Amino acid sequence: MLCQNSGALDFGNPCVRTTWSTLLPAIFVFLLCTKALFPKITQKATKPLSETFPHFISLQEAEALNDSADKPFPDDNVLPESQVEVENLVPLWRTIVLSFIALLETLFWLGAACYTFAARSEDIWDGISAVVIALTWLYAVCRPIMRPSATPPYDLFVLYILHLTMGIALLGGVVYAKDVYDIPLPPTAVIVGQVFNIIAVLILLGVVVSMPLGIPSNRVKKFDIGMSVSPEDYTSLWNWISFSWIFPIVKKGTSTTLNESDVWNLSPTMQSRPILNKFLNTKGNTLLWQLWAANSRDLLADFLLTYVSVTFDYAGPFFLRKILSSLDKGTPTREDRSNAYIFAILMFICTLLKGQSDVNHLWRGRRAATRIRSELMAAIYDKALKRKDYSGIVDKEKQNEAAEKKADSNGKTPNKDKDKAKDAKADEPKAGADVGKIVNLMSVDCNRVSYCLHLSPTYRETAPLEVIFATIFLYRLLGWSTFAGYLVLLAGWPLNSFIMKRAIRIQKGLAVARDKRMQVVNELIGAIKFIKFFAWENKWIQRVLDARQTELRWLIKSRKNSVLFQAAFTCAPILVAVVSFFIFIISGHEMTVSIAFTSITLFNMVRQPLTGIPAYVIHVMEAKVSLDRIATFLEEDEVTDQVSTLKRSHSGLPTLDGDDDSGLGIENGSFKWNEIEEKDKKTPNSNGAVGSHTRMTVGPEVEDPDHRFELKDIDIKFPEGQLSLITGPTASGKTALLMALLGEMTLLPGGRIIMAKNTFKVDENGLMQTISYAAQSPWLRHQSIKDNILFGYPYDKDRYNAVVECCALQQDLDTLEDGDATEIGARGVSLSGGQKASRVALARAVYARTKYVLLDDPLSAVDSHTSRFLFERLIQGPLLADRTVLLVTHHVELALPGAYYLVRMLDGRIDTQGTIKDLRAQGVLESITQDETVQIEESSELISKIPVDSKSDEASPWESAKDIKTPRKLIEDEHRAVGGVKWSIYKTYLKASWYGTWAILGCFVVANEILGVSEKVWMGIWGDAYGPEGSRQPAQTSIFVPYTVSRGQPVSDGFIATYYLPLRWPSSNASITSLPRAQDHPLFYVGVYSLIGLATGVVNVLSIIVMFTGALRASRLLFRRLLDGVVHATMRWHDTTPQGRMLNRFGKDIETVDGSLARSLQDVNSSLATFLAAVITVAYFFPLFLIPAFLIGLLYRQLAIGYLNTGRDLRRMESNSRSPIFSGFGEMLEGLVTVRAFSAERQFLDGLHSKIDITTKMWYTFWMTNRWLLLRFDALGAVGVFITTLFALSGLVPARIAGLCITSAMAFTMSIYWTCRQWTALELDLNSVERVVEYLDLPQEPPAVIESNRPPAYWPSSVSNDALLRVEDLVVKYAPELPAVLHGISFSLKAKERIGLLGRTGSGKSTLAMSILRFVDPVSGRIIIDGIDISTIGIHDLRSRLTFIPQDATLFSGSLRDNLDPFGEYADSECLDVLFRVQLLSESAYQSQRASREPSRAPSVHDDAESSISATPTDVDTRTKISLDTQVSAGGSNFSQGQRQLIAMARALLRRSSIIVLDEATSSIDFATDAKIQTTIREEFNDSLLLTVAHRLRTVVDYDRLIVLDKGEIAEFDTPLNLINKTDGIFRNMCLKSGTFSELEAEAKAKAERDRNSI
Repeated sequence: MLCQNSGALDFGNPCVRTTWSTLLPAIFVFLLCTKALFPKITQKATKPLSETFPHFISLQEAEALNDSADKPFPDDNVLPESQVEVENLVPLWRTIVLSFIALLETLFWLGAACYTFAARSEDIWDGISAVVIALTWLYAVCRPIMRPSATPPYDLFVLYILHLTMGIALLGGVVYAKDVYDIPLPPTAVIVGQVFNIIAVLILLGVVVSMPLGIPSNRVKKFDIGMSVSPEDYTSLWNWISFSWIFPIVKKGTSTTLNESDVWNLSPTMQSRPILNKFLNTKGNTLLWQLWAANSRDLLADFLLTYVSVTFDYAGPFFLRKILSSLDKGTPTREDRSNAYIFAILMFICTLLKGQSDVNHLWRGRRAATRIRSELMAAIYDKALKRKDYSGIVDKEKQNEAAEKKADSNGKTPNKDKDKAKDAKADEPKAGADVGKIVNLMSVDCNRVSYCLHLSPTYRETAPLEVIFATIFLYRLLGWSTFAGYLVLLAGWPLNSFIMKRAIRIQKGLAVARDKRMQVVNELIGAIKFIKFFAWENKWIQRVLDARQTELRWLIKSRKNSVLFQAAFTCAPILVAVVSFFIFIISGHEMTVSIAFTSITLFNMVRQPLTGIPAYVIHVMEAKVSLDRIATFLEEDEVTDQVSTLKRSHSGLPTLDGDDDSGLGIENGSFKWNEIEEKDKKTPNSNGAVGSHTRMTVGPEVEDPDHRFELKDIDIKFPEGQLSLITGPTASGKTALLMALLGEMTLLPGGRIIMAKNTFKVDENGLMQTISYAAQSPWLRHQSIKDNILFGYPYDKDRYNAVVECCALQQDLDTLEDGDATEIGARGVSLSGGQKASRVALARAVYARTKYVLLDDPLSAVDSHTSRFLFERLIQGPLLADRTVLLVTHHVELALPGAYYLVRMLDGRIDTQGTIKDLRAQGVLESITQDETVQIEESSELISKIPVDSKSDEASPWESAKDIKTPRKLIEDEHRAVGGVKWSIYKTYLKASWYGTWAILGCFVVANEILGVSEKVWMGIWGDAYGPEGSRQPAQTSIFVPYTVSRGQPVSDGFIATYYLPLRWPSSNASITSLPRAQDHPLFYVGVYSLIGLATGVVNVLSIIVMFTGALRASRLLFRRLLDGVVHATMRWHDTTPQGRMLNRFGKDIETVDGSLARSLQDVNSSLATFLAAVITVAYFFPLFLIPAFLIGLLYRQLAIGYLNTGRDLRRMESNSRSPIFSGFGEMLEGLVTVRAFSAERQFLDGLHSKIDITTKMWYTFWMTNRWLLLRFDALGAVGVFITTLFALSGLVPARIAGLCITSAMAFTMSIYWTCRQWTALELDLNSVERVVEYLDLPQEPPAVIESNRPPAYWPSSVSNDALLRVEDLVVKYAPELPAVLHGISFSLKAKERIGLLGRTGSGKSTLAMSILRFVDPVSGRIIIDGIDISTIGIHDLRSRLTFIPQDATLFSGSLRDNLDPFGEYADSECLDVLFRVQLLSESAYQSQRASREPSRAPSVHDDAESSISATPTDVDTRTKISLDTQVSAGGSNFSQGQRQLIAMARALLRRSSIIVLDEATSSIDFATDAKIQTTIREEFNDSLLLTVAHRLRTVVDYDRLIVLDKGEIAEFDTPLNLINKTDGIFRNMCLKSGTFSELEAEAKAKAERDRNSI
């Protein structure tokens, strides 16, 4: 309307150019003004969009959330961002420059308008346009003044871009008109004005892009930005557009090896703590919806920018066709050549804009993926801190299998329908995750979910778009024949549906199998010492390999399904094209050259997204399975707010301490151990209701639930500020009572726990209203002794020294070289049992200023005089004064005088309770203690002379030493390789997968390239076949070269779309007379083309099969070697290596070897082949391009080196930084009850946040360097193509091959990018092999078997009268750099002797016992057993002939029989017999099970602590039964500590070794049961040399001889009577301090009398 006779896009018309340059800025300014003038209307209009896609978290809000972590109970929803102050000062010069230049522009355009109105009144539209443009500039004048901004004003930025674009269009139009149409140039003033306009806009843009994206708050130091603070939030707009903000890291990583300190921290908006707080408060019905709600804005931006990228992507081939069309004419006109130059410039600009949109959408996607990963990992940890403790849950499937096996053996017919139902649900996600599964959730599943959500837009948005476009164009070419081809896809839908359903089933099965394998590996690593004690390594290796084999079977199924998927989607597009052509031809249409080749191009557009679908669908299915698994875990039952301070923190409740909850106790409570409930929608309950909860523990035939252990009718309130004793027989429920008080058991309806935790409420004694707890099985962290004692509380020197003194740790710390700075390894390594059990853990509970102190049997694992010292100086001392102390103990005689209240448990009930005074008055104490008036002999010679209340400021020796010398690190930092991946790593993997695999794959890669060339050549022949009848066109030969449009990584990160462009070049004698005309025989050419396509598909499928086969072989071999290396490594290595490092290798690294590594290697091969093909093509057809290609290649090389070196270091650090997460997770889960008791959840969660942030910053920074590389490679590629296009347009290249030159340049630049990127991906995957290989060369134990020196079958024999065990000058060190633990020990023991090994805790008793089994080889001296030096035989031969019962008895998951007899060497009757002899079976149970090995009912044992059995020595009928089929949970945590030791004793009875070593084996058993066991030992071990390390003097006082160790030397060695009569002897002093001297002396005399009578 404004421009007559011209279209809206006719930019050759000056009027059209003027109109667009006016309207675009004017419309934009109008919208801005409308928004400013009517804010409420615009907010209302945009409200639905902002609510649907909310801004997740701002920088200031994230900083506020980070700083609020230390607040008591922050309300995450209402944290004021105003707490974070931002100094938003705008430099005055910037405002002046922006407004002044805009004012000049306004005046310039107003002047131009006045001149137009005055001088050229006929061009009134030009004048009006100038006025409108001036008004838009007036907005630019006012904006910096009225609303100054320290950050980029994006409204002005867009306005400047519009003015720049239109200014260039106006000036370019003038030049174009002069060059093409010889239209005279306008006056010089106009040209100068337009140039000035462009320069002014560029200056304004320069000012805007130099402005920072964000202003640091008062919490950020400006000089830290770019050092420790990420510049991402504060960099300039230009650095953001060019992605230069990441360059400092790339620059440093190019020349040096990066360290953790070289990588700046994450932006607060990406850090774990603030995003978890926001995520937990994000509403969503499902986990997927919650993730979407938290990341919708980034995902939406990713979605939209992907389409923008696709649009620019398709602009490339569009402009290329325009260029070729302009050059394809015989004599191009000036207009044609000018248009070609314009198209070349536009193609160059579009390529740059595509790179910019790519880097932005990929940044958005990767940021969302990073946040999702952190959200899920932190949410899993947060959930683990709040969920119920399921540590004792047994393997339900094993329990069910055992019951089914029993049912089958009884002749019952299996229920097939039931089996099918079971199979259908077998791989569904289940609750009750163990450590192995949780490690998989964090390492594998979180990555899969985040990766899929980031990957999705690449396929989800572009693939449908391409298919729709291609279908529309195909319909216009082929008509309804197009849809005939698509019927092939519909016909194949059932097959695809079957494959997809099968894939989902397989992914679930694979995930479950991987969990089970990790569970077994975790159990193996956790109990490796015990496994070595019994020489069971081979048994456990096979157990892991069995689980691995199950996993590999699922993996093979998955690979087969992938091959089937790939084959279907490779063949489908070809069949679609063939069917469409066939229907088109037989329906009478003529297949012309334009229809044929355009259709082929379009069908290839369809082929690329369709062939990319398999990889995408597999990723989606894997992510779906992973998301379901995580959701199942996050939905598990949680403890109450009363128990978890973390839950109160999230809910915003400050306290829960009502008046009714003061104190500690239980009101009418009954409890059961935590069990997993699941919905069974089909099974009605007893009332006929559907959907009732059923226990997962129930198997096919399980006993009545009443036989499960429960605490019943508990009604007690412990007296405030007093010592209360809890006693009772083994497995009577003592620990369960403490667990019930802590809220760690399930409270049945009708009861109430009286407990209120509030760490911020302090009483008049300075005690917090909270609990400290020392568990029976002590839990220590991998920290120094001091840090373990402090446990996050502030250091109070006087209190700390008093605690160390009263816990009898002073002398131990003096003997340690590093004092209290000594590092405690995993599972308490570096400390002996007594130190670990009752001193460090006890000191931790005492040091905390808590009102309530729960101590679970801390006196059992220490010797008698130490236990007396602890009671008198600690429990009765000032540190526990005014505190409510609950002490579980068997040492009633010792503790009774200082106690105020006593509770006796019996079979899950309170048998007796009351004050000591009342119970004594009632005469009840006689049944609890054998002697009501216990005579306690006071001794002035206590362990330490330092008074408790000493206020001396003089530092202790170990504090002084700490100041002088840095403590040694027990566990070194994880090794990290430097430099490129070594050839030895490649060689290891290639050898493991078989060299022939890669030779075959190389052949397939070459064949694939040959087929690709053949396809192009055949298309050229096909094109030439369209000619007049009987003749050919020998002057030209055609070839169709692909123009490739990249869309991310081909297999795992995107796909490539290909468009074929017909290109021709002269050739001589190209006539092929033997082939028919294409018009006459079109199906012939279609058929050959189809065969080539099918052959390509077959080659691809075969290469995938070969690749999968090689990868499977490599993963199988590497896993086996890794397993062997770890299992047979020395105990010193295990003691100094965190479990998380090993799990990291067996988890994420093995998963990489199983999955992506082989694909990465094949991708590199394919990329190198494509690169070589591109180089050869360029060199042959366009040698001139080699000059700029060489220069561009140098730049490529420099960029690639920086990226490779930096990325390699970042990913290695990321891999290493994952290990502390897994180690910390496993450590926390083991001590979850302790953590919650101390209300320390927040402390542990904060530690997890910092660990996640470290690994995430490495991962995120790596992907940012990738985006940096992508942008620069895109820019260099655009430059290379632009130069080539200029060559083609300048006449240096013949017009006939111009298109070939341009597409070859494109292929060259793209192949360089993909080769670099895929090589990096390969090196990153090889990092996993590198880490696995590192563990293939660990320090190994001596050979298991030395064939040339095997001991005889009868060795060691008890019939010899000579010394059976002789130790000569033994000196032992745990490591060469450590001091000796044993100093020149020598002694000789005879067969059948019973020897007691005594000494103060830490004196070397356990070390001596360990040396006998060669866990530590002596520095000098030797140990001779039955005439054979044990250092000369294999350790398997040694350990399998001896029996060692350690102080921490360990059980394994499986049946009780598997634990007693893992190799099936003994009959059931023998196994039952030993259970009876150690008091685990009553007389009636023993007789009934012995009479019938298959009872009518399967055993039902609850899955946690003392629930499974009750082995009381009383006549009370036990409520829970055991049998050999009783299932044991991992670690045996469904048995009490005492029961585990009894089972370990049963193992020893079953083995009947000639030498048996008991290391504190009865420390957690009540005295009555211990007395019966000692009787059993005396009766059953008559033919064995028995060496007992015991802290109970009464246990060994009737032994033949006693060895007393002191500081690693033998202090005393004689009979008990001689030692007890030795004046000032160590043993005598022990007896005196025990309080039972007279009894011990009488027993020693009786023993001596029996010995004399037996002579």
